Amino acid sequence: MNMNACGGRPELGSRGGRVWIKICGVSDIETARIAAGCGAGAIGFVFVGRSRRYIPPGLARQISCGLPRNIEKVGVFVDESPARVAEIARFCGLDLVQLHGGESPEYCKALSLPIIKAFRVESSARGGPEPEREPRPGLEPARELLGAMDQYAALPNVARFLLDAYVPGNPGGTGRIFDWIVAASVVGQARRPVILAGGLAPENVAHAIKVVRPFGVDVSSGVETCGRKDHEKIRRFIEEAEGAPPEACVDLEQLKANSQEGEPAT
Repeated sequence: MNMNACGGRPELGSRGGRVWIKICGVSDIETARIAAGCGAGAIGFVFVGRSRRYIPPGLARQISCGLPRNIEKVGVFVDESPARVAEIARFCGLDLVQLHGGESPEYCKALSLPIIKAFRVESSARGGPEPEREPRPGLEPARELLGAMDQYAALPNVARFLLDAYVPGNPGGTGRIFDWIVAASVVGQARRPVILAGGLAPENVAHAIKVVRPFGVDVSSGVETCGRKDHEKIRRFIEEAEGAPPEACVDLEQLKANSQEGEPAT
């Protein structure tokens, strides 16, 4: 492979107080450009062979090189060898790699690349349009997550964390929601910026941001129709995400109290 064909990359960072938005599972240049033009901060490419959103590195490279430099290009991997991850990252001009499997801190040390480490949260749905069952208190799951995150936060190349719903046998992109109270508790204490994923869609992303207050949001199935990226849903998702001002955030302590009393999270 010929490496670094797209030139240098900008410094990683926030977007001047705006929520960071990643459209994941992109596989064509038109969708990538529409997402970037609507205000997305990142485009995600899935390099997991068993995923229906898998993209060959050659196509991902073409799309990556056709995007503005200020759009972060993120490669999603699941338990791939560090050498292969590094090879694809260089070839495609990726800014970050998102690790969605059981990659250990030792694995992450072997990569000289900025990493988004994903954690799958096994908890009940909350805050979405159709919760599956009564929510459980968020404190204990949050403590477990923070303990696991601390092992990675000591590594300088682990730049961000991502929270997604746990679905047995599926590493991500399922469209399932998990307990946003857990996510909100983690965001307030994590040693890295936290990205919220899992069941987000144009209809709920603004509320999710108000409840969780994440660094960013990540969506794939929530902006699809019949398994394909829907450009109108992408536009609406970004519009709704950017329309959730920080001053409108929900008070977390009141949210926890409401949860214990059985009141809905609003």
